[in-house]
Amino acid sequence: MNFDKNFIFGVATSSYQIEGAFDVDGRTPSIWDTFSKEEGKVFNMDNGDVACDHYHRYKEDIQLIKELGVDSYRLSIAWPRIFPAQGVYNPKGMEFYKNVLTELKQKGIKTAVTLYHWDLPQWIQDMGGWEVRECANLFLEYAERCFKELDHLTDMWITHNEPWCASILSNALGEHAPGKKDISAALKTAHHLLLSHGMAVRAYHNLRFNKPIGITLNLVPAYAKSKSFSDLLAASNADGFSNRWFLDPIFKGSYPFDIANLYAARSANFDFIKDGDFQIIGEKCDFLGVNYYNRSLVEFDSMAFAFNTNSYSSYNKTEMGWDVSPEEFIDLIKMLREKYTDLPIYITENGSAWIDVVEDGHVHDKERADYLVNHLEAVSKMNDIGLNVAGYFCWSLLDNFEWAYGYSKRFGIVYVDFETQERIKKDSYYKYAEIIKERNS
Repeated sequence: MNFDKNFIFGVATSSYQIEGAFDVDGRTPSIWDTFSKEEGKVFNMDNGDVACDHYHRYKEDIQLIKELGVDSYRLSIAWPRIFPAQGVYNPKGMEFYKNVLTELKQKGIKTAVTLYHWDLPQWIQDMGGWEVRECANLFLEYAERCFKELDHLTDMWITHNEPWCASILSNALGEHAPGKKDISAALKTAHHLLLSHGMAVRAYHNLRFNKPIGITLNLVPAYAKSKSFSDLLAASNADGFSNRWFLDPIFKGSYPFDIANLYAARSANFDFIKDGDFQIIGEKCDFLGVNYYNRSLVEFDSMAFAFNTNSYSSYNKTEMGWDVSPEEFIDLIKMLREKYTDLPIYITENGSAWIDVVEDGHVHDKERADYLVNHLEAVSKMNDIGLNVAGYFCWSLLDNFEWAYGYSKRFGIVYVDFETQERIKKDSYYKYAEIIKERNS
């Protein structure tokens, strides 16, 4: 593997997944607090009330980051800590992030701060949430406050994490909070998320701040099961559904018409798009964040939402049932370079879930370590052919609350015993530390 001295190695987490302290220091509920308490929404009725108790253990966790040797730590801010009610700013909530970022700075660790990793305040959802255009203005108020309070402690800003999950998965497929199954709600949500992204980037630049700012998209390269017309159509639809619906407005100033037609046939209309919206959404960023976990292999299915369904694949699978597919990772970044952008790309998440067993105080997670190595080798190859990947953030530092899967799926390179809150470095942690050390030697 070949990484130059400017390449950023990182590790990532998000607020609701690790912080706990759900009602501490003025925090009010998010949509995930509400959703996880509803019967049948989250595995085992798990929730983030305690999670990894990072709110009280952040110094211990930052020490783990320091010992790992990464250049940067990606974290997110819990909006309900900052604005627990409409128009009510909570300095105590902001103080927590100031303390965390100060501790990281003192340890020589750079930071990438995500403003929205899905924990929308419940009070905003009660007003209509992201379906309502006003939510974008509320996000702007929140973002500007974070910029003014934290920019001097931060090295990089990310407006949104995975808007596909926060819109389609959450409002059309109903698998994440708020759990709706309404394509119109999902499309309005996606649009207002993207609009608020552009508004925040524009505001950041107008405030004369100068750290890099961008957005993170989860992208899934889709491949047809066969060369039949139907399966090729399925792959195109899968690409539009997961990728182009978000890439096109950011980089090409429109939604893709083929997928818009498909949604229109599902009774969606597009009157929520106003004149000038695409200019705001396309506000120039400094980088694109990409979360990559797996490719998808699809076949045509006339009954499916976007006329495609996952097909059988012989690839090795993670505990999530996802294909281990590092070669397709390279295909994805090539496609972004050919069709969309020459901005620096950061891999803001990449990782894998496996069944972990503690043996004599150790976790020998060979499969996760292999996954990490294979995907870092892919990133090294990308840069060898000039694709300009500026950094890589491993998901995740800690085993944590894995959304609808509760605590049943472990992505961490550090094992967490959720009964005792003990942290155990896994073999993958040591492997990642070794790779970073090799670059630095």
